[in-house]
Amino acid sequence: MYFFLCNLSVLDLGLASISTPKLLANLWGQSKVISLGGCMSQIFFYHFLGSTECLLYTVMAFDRYVAICHPLRYLIIMNWRVCAILAAGTWVTSSFHATILTSLTFTLPYCGPNVIDYYFCDIFPVVKLACADTRIIETVTFTNTGVVTMTCFFLILVSYVRIVYSILKINSAKGRRKAASTCSSHLTVVTLFFGPCAIIYTQPQLSKVLVTAIQISTNVATPMLNPVIYTLRNEEVQGALRKLRGGQMIAL
Repeated sequence: MYFFLCNLSVLDLGLASISTPKLLANLWGQSKVISLGGCMSQIFFYHFLGSTECLLYTVMAFDRYVAICHPLRYLIIMNWRVCAILAAGTWVTSSFHATILTSLTFTLPYCGPNVIDYYFCDIFPVVKLACADTRIIETVTFTNTGVVTMTCFFLILVSYVRIVYSILKINSAKGRRKAASTCSSHLTVVTLFFGPCAIIYTQPQLSKVLVTAIQISTNVATPMLNPVIYTLRNEEVQGALRKLRGGQMIAL
């Protein structure tokens, strides 16, 4: 799990760095210009890191499934070789996903205005500026992104159905609480990741202002919350916080 959390930390750092620095520069300065290379980089890394994080959450759900449903075989099934292959597979698969979408976006001819009606470069705001038929890229983007997201969500859902079934079979209440606590952090970050996606794509009548606010919170707030969520589940951190709180009470 800590190996996958290391990958998640790198992803969160990358996701927060895609649009936040440029957004702050736009708010602080007078110039709101981005180069073509910078725009291409934003699109590529946004879909590359976003897809990788989606796949990584799925791998982490499988890890929790093996830990709870097959605890005696956990170290055999989730050995270092398997973990490395699963982690590398998420990065490599997502790189192909992002390369295809970015290539299709910038092979279109752009001969009109160059003002993007969004706070960072994404596929749909950019292709609106193209002076050609954009139905192919829009269809490919919807299909590609939708298949990845829904497949990951379905696999995570199946994993947790099996996990809940296994937890309910545990006789002791203490054992059930311990097993459930190992999944609470992962379930929380999965909700933070898929929740905004569900709101945006299932409620097309939402205003652009609200969608932008949700998108900013997803790109900025969620990467900051993930380390806090996992850190507070660590027993050593909890013990240190209790000691700190006890020392403050004694001092008062």
